[in-house]
Amino acid sequence: MSSPAIEASRAILSTIDLSKYDPEQSRLMDERCILVDEQDRPLGAADKKTCHLMENINKGLLHRAFSAFVFRPEDGKLLLQQRATEKITFPDMWTNTCCSHPLDDFEEEKVEKDQLGVKVAARRKLEHELGIPREQTPIDKFQYLTRIHYLAPSNGVWGEHEVDYILFLTANVTVSPNLNEIRDFKYVDKAELQSMFDDPANSFTPWFKLIARDFLFGWWDELLRRKSAGGLLDAKSLEGVADGSKVVKMV
Repeated sequence: MSSPAIEASRAILSTIDLSKYDPEQSRLMDERCILVDEQDRPLGAADKKTCHLMENINKGLLHRAFSAFVFRPEDGKLLLQQRATEKITFPDMWTNTCCSHPLDDFEEEKVEKDQLGVKVAARRKLEHELGIPREQTPIDKFQYLTRIHYLAPSNGVWGEHEVDYILFLTANVTVSPNLNEIRDFKYVDKAELQSMFDDPANSFTPWFKLIARDFLFGWWDELLRRKSAGGLLDAKSLEGVADGSKVVKMV
């Protein structure tokens, strides 16, 4: 029997006029996401606009994504970003360092071996959104942990339905934010992040809240415990901490 994601990938899908939205964010909606089934098997491609409309998501349309978490090696603080007001989905919300998609537009970003495609995409988007030079985010320094399958509405029209690869990176990075992407950024320790969660004045992306609720704080503790003899943290020390072979369903 075909899965909802397979059926949705074959269906005639809804579209929308983007003329009322920010021009740059509207342009980026033409990029093509990688469609997948619930086991993260590729089914084809569709533009971001199509992938993020709730009318299509409700039919089962599912795509591949990543969530990158960048920690400072010296003190283990996590770099957060607040999404820009111009963003079409989840504007003004705090989230992890960078969340986006590998694209069907780039052959290298479709490579699944050793999660190469999502790592290449993470470097590209860390540079695009936060201005972090790619030489500060080497491919071999990313640690893949697991994949989550989740669904989250944004405002009734838009939402997310993703198989999301969780990537950790420990690095000293230079942040020069793209203000069309990011309204603010900050480094936080665990207690500071928990205080942000407890403050009703803050809003957070649903995927970040899910990852924090079930995974983040435990892995963060483990990262801090595995400090090197030189006193530095290394995301690669977390290899084997999570079972990355399966997709964890959180919908």
